[in-house]
Amino acid sequence: MLDLRPQDLALVLRLAALTLPVSVAIWAYGSRVNGDAYEGSDLDLVLRSPELQELPAATLSRFRAALTESNLPIFVDVHDWVLLPASFHERILTRYEVLRPGATAPVPA
Repeated sequence: MLDLRPQDLALVLRLAALTLPVSVAIWAYGSRVNGDAYEGSDLDLVLRSPELQELPAATLSRFRAALTESNLPIFVDVHDWVLLPASFHERILTRYEVLRPGATAPVPA
């Protein structure tokens, strides 16, 4: 279960709707998903584009800027799935929560 206030999740999703294509999936992972979070923990997000293609840098920058400029009380760390090493993929796949499904390629078994 995601350790994030409902109003903060709603704001993240609203900013995503304004800055990211609807086809991009958003997954949360890390301490706010695995139960190790404390009040000041950041929110770790990974974006997965359709067919797992690299997102345009401008798209990623727009979303990051919107999060930074928002009134979220926590830092949000955003990554593009394609740019992360395979070892990170393995770690994320052990425990993540889908915040927005998008229209991405299936999750590896």
